[in-house]
Order: sequence, then structure tokens, then C-alpha cells
Amino acid sequence: MTGPFQVLAISGSLRAASTNSALLATAALLGGPDISVTVFDGMGALPHFNPDDDVEPLDPAVVQLRSSIAAADALLFCTPEYAGALPGSFKNLLDWTVGATDGIYEKPVAWVNASSSPTGAANAHASLRIVLGYVGARIVEAACVHIPVLRSAVDEHHLITDEATRRAVAETLRSLEAGAKSHR
Repeated sequence: MTGPFQVLAISGSLRAASTNSALLATAALLGGPDISVTVFDGMGALPHFNPDDDVEPLDPAVVQLRSSIAAADALLFCTPEYAGALPGSFKNLLDWTVGATDGIYEKPVAWVNASSSPTGAANAHASLRIVLGYVGARIVEAACVHIPVLRSAVDEHHLITDEATRRAVAETLRSLEAGAKSHR
């Protein structure tokens, strides 16, 4: 591999002021010269998944998602929990990856749990683990971490300002890269 390690970061939230999205935007700044993080911002444009529509010509939003995944060396998810499970729009995104020839199958993946709630979004991440198992993703356990983010730690640019949190995010990126490269 030449060039930096390519991480595609996908937030499970469509909310403009999402702490999950802020964590991933911050990750994009912290990769450094060896890790490049691109934040996927097309989840809201994806059509509802229907297997009948998973044929050429694909919707442009689906093409963008699949080409972004194919170009990445690894994926990093950060999703909230809604009503005790994954948000529907995020599950829809994952559904669009199932039939892709260059999809998530055997792709190194990890997630960051940014929840600061007492339950810690545990159900969402348990569901995510199940879905990723079905699509054959290779979960990098060392990079699946809980880094609680308070709204007060996010500035007006939707970036995390807390240095300890920023260090934890940077370490997660290094763990994802190390885990992905150890299985090549």
C-alpha cells in the first residue's frame, strides 16, 4: 500500500449538531500524515433500501456510498441509539452495502460509542455487531471503544475541544490501522 491508510468515517446520525458526527469530524483532523480520514456525508440522500432497486443503474447516492467504501482501507462508525436500536437511516445505509461486490465483506471495521447516557447506547452497538457479522466485516476489536462526548465539549465548528477526548480518538485511529494491517 502506498500513501496514507484510508479510513471512511460514517456517522449514524443525520442531526446537524450530533456528537457522533463531531467525533468523526474531529477524527478527520487527527489522522496525521499516515492516516487519512474521510467523513461520508451522503446518508440522508440514500433511497430506502429495496432489493429490487439493487440493480444497474444504481441511484447516484448508492454509487457514492459503495465507491467510498471500496476506496477505503477501513471503516469507522459512530452511531447513536434511537428507541433502543440502530437509527433507521443508518441501518438503511448498511442494507445498501449487502449486495455490493466491493462492499464491507472482509473490510476492517470498528466503531466508537460516543454516548454519554447511562446506558451507553449498548443496544445500538450490539445491533451493529450483528449486522456487521452478517455482511462479513472484519471487526477490529481493539478499535471498538467507548469515548463519551458531552455536547459541551463540541465547539461552534462541530469539533471536539477536549484534549483527552481528542487523544482517545487519535488512539482509536491508530488501533484501527494496526488491527487492519495485522491481518494482511
